[in-house]
Amino acid sequence: MERPFPTVAVVGLGTMGAGVAVAVARSGRRVIGVEAGPAQAARALARIEASTARAVARERLTAEERTALLALIEVGDELTAAAQADLVIEEVPEDLELKRALFAELDRICPPGTVLATGTTALSVTRIAAATARPERVLGVHFFNPVHSMKLVEVVRTVLTSPQAAEQVAELARDLGKEPVAAGDRAGFIANGLLFAYLNQAAAMFESRYATREDIDAAMRLGCGLPMGPLALLDLIGVDTARTVLEAMYEQSKDRLHAPAPILGQLVAAGLLGRKSGRGFYTYEAPGSSRQVAEKSAEAAEAAARPAAREVRSVGVCGSGTMATGIVEVFAKAGFPVLLAARSQEKAERAKAQLAKSLERSVSRGRLSEEARDAALALVTPVSGYQDLADVDLVVEAVAEDLAVKRELFGALDKIVKPGAVLATTTSSLPVISCATATSRPQDVIGMHFFNPAPAMRLVEVVSTVLTAEDVTATVLELCGKVKKHPVECGDRAGFIVNALLFPYLNDAVRMLEEHYATVDDIDTAMKLGCGYPMGPFELLDVVGLDVSLTIEKVLHQEFREPGLAAAPLLEHLVAAGCLGRKTGRGFRDHARR
Repeated sequence: MERPFPTVAVVGLGTMGAGVAVAVARSGRRVIGVEAGPAQAARALARIEASTARAVARERLTAEERTALLALIEVGDELTAAAQADLVIEEVPEDLELKRALFAELDRICPPGTVLATGTTALSVTRIAAATARPERVLGVHFFNPVHSMKLVEVVRTVLTSPQAAEQVAELARDLGKEPVAAGDRAGFIANGLLFAYLNQAAAMFESRYATREDIDAAMRLGCGLPMGPLALLDLIGVDTARTVLEAMYEQSKDRLHAPAPILGQLVAAGLLGRKSGRGFYTYEAPGSSRQVAEKSAEAAEAAARPAAREVRSVGVCGSGTMATGIVEVFAKAGFPVLLAARSQEKAERAKAQLAKSLERSVSRGRLSEEARDAALALVTPVSGYQDLADVDLVVEAVAEDLAVKRELFGALDKIVKPGAVLATTTSSLPVISCATATSRPQDVIGMHFFNPAPAMRLVEVVSTVLTAEDVTATVLELCGKVKKHPVECGDRAGFIVNALLFPYLNDAVRMLEEHYATVDDIDTAMKLGCGYPMGPFELLDVVGLDVSLTIEKVLHQEFREPGLAAAPLLEHLVAAGCLGRKTGRGFRDHARR
């Protein structure tokens, strides 16, 4: 089959447009670059020459390939040159009227068969297409920055775009070494539509002083494996750009979760736009620099003024499941004597046997010496019941995620454990204060939310209630450092940091699917390739368990009463049908056939 679009025009040769021009030329196609005037055209050509020279220096191109590539690119300032192209890609600034005027002019200049594509990230492709007499040959083609390394291209159809035009553009993307995904015309499309709602909630979380910017960013990097924390990412994208995208999303959805957090508007008004201005959520060495400047924050001063931590010499862990065994491993490898308390001696012994297997795997993979394995195992004593925990300095509860069960356990521990011992719950979604009030010492109760698998995951959310004593918080923060975990501090509200930001994003993905906006595979691909996420939302939901996810969604909705947080009906239907993800063989995908 003949390759589509042998000649491509790119109108607007800023960072994105220049990247698109180079990518197209690398495929052997002729490229006509158009800028607003002679000076801008000269700067654009210099930008392309410089970027391709860097590619040669980094051995992504040979000198001969660069020469051949540059010979395929011509840059000028006459829009009429675009009439020679089979496809015109627009990459001018995000201004609807500017784009509509440009498309009206392109429609007049170009032959009827020419396909016109907008590179918008947030504006209505339909409204841009309406400025032409050929809406069936107008669509969106959203490349991601930097174009040379980002594989994703969102091909955006309006209700009038012809399937043939969309497929030809998708074929072009594949020919450029990209992976196209099909999206409908909705603000943000797939990747930004899911990403920016999450970024907005992170900004609102920071604005409410629920957690520090550093802790929010660390929580999402370490708890979810994301390449960047949300606030650092907002600085990279540009606070003004993020606000513009969110405004467009809110205009269409009227969902309050898309309404830009007030702090975004305040930062924009103050000229604090992120890296490009030298300051946003963080401060940078200079405009355009990626190097953050350390600042003396009120939070740091508050941390320095904390009371001394309590001494922790021994630990008790309640539970015999995967999380409990993992937490025992964490403390034992750090040199703490641990009592592993289960409901029977048999369960406790079985849990220690699982621990031994885990340690043996670490030895076989070269992560742990035999001596360290033996030392850790020797520190763990399995016990039946909780009476043996009377003299430990810290008890970590890791039993079933059932409030009645946890309250009963904390009531029992209150009567057994010595005064001054710290009592910690590992709950991921229940209120810590409800565990605390089951005791006569709520000041000694705190949340220690480890992530699964506990030995491998560095993050621990340290959750203080309104009654938690300051020295208890200080104790757990210090202890996390001793067991080589990264603590982030937050208050006692549904979802804490990670789940409060993660699960609304997952819920949004389910809504996107149930509205037939995009497929499971395209949504997962968009988030992995467009945002660098280790897993797509549906992969992650199937791993976590749809029932677990639904429970967390309901807890978040109950706490915040935000309509946009209500669980997607499709998620509820799948759970009702027993399709819970990998553990049942079927969730959003059929795992039994794989």
